[in-house]
Amino acid sequence: MDLTGAGQLVKVGGGAKELDGIVFDTPSSSKVIVAVVDPNRGPRFRSVSPDTLSERAQEGPDDRALRMLIRRTPSPAQGSSRGANGGGHARSGHQRGAMHRTTGK
Repeated sequence: MDLTGAGQLVKVGGGAKELDGIVFDTPSSSKVIVAVVDPNRGPRFRSVSPDTLSERAQEGPDDRALRMLIRRTPSPAQGSSRGANGGGHARSGHQRGAMHRTTGK
């Protein structure tokens, strides 16, 4: 498959059987994060190679559960490298400096 955009309906191969999935994110040209329904564990995300994906045209029976998983998951931080501040805050954690501590007089 050439282009995989978020929300695209796909079939994920490479296992014993193909699974219906929905593309969640494409972090690089060699990795696609897809929401699939694992028969044993339920809806979850899997990182797969784009070579294992093929397009599908029709909605499947598990698409509602996959869309709910995607909806309740925060969107990925685009354009930020690993370890970079995503929100542009100077400090992570506490927003203010510590107050003066009295000596107990």
